[in-house]
Amino acid sequence: QLQLVESGGGLVQPGGSLRLSCEASGFTLDYNAIGWFRQAPGKEREGVSCLSSSGRSTNYADSVKGRFTISRDNAKNTVYLQMNSLKPEDTATYYCAARRVYCSDYVPSYNYWGQGTQVTVSS
Repeated sequence: QLQLVESGGGLVQPGGSLRLSCEASGFTLDYNAIGWFRQAPGKEREGVSCLSSSGRSTNYADSVKGRFTISRDNAKNTVYLQMNSLKPEDTATYYCAARRVYCSDYVPSYNYWGQGTQVTVSS
């Protein structure tokens, strides 16, 4: 069964850090790009970051560049999103999703989605 499971969300103060994990099961990351998306109440789902299947290509939304870092542990079949210098506007439910090989900005092109993990940035 193909599955993505996110973890690592929580409540953090502005300026703090969190690391989100996206563990894949039933398929290998070697042939799949993994994207991180987020959705705040009343807003559309937006792309945050993506890592290609080769691991050599990464994308970041302008709003998170320099603060977020995406990485992968092949042995654990897990992709991480390290989030530093968090801001209240980063508050959202974060999802990871998979598609074949290359990253894309087209959200419907991602075939598999996790259940989401809540990130709340507040003092």
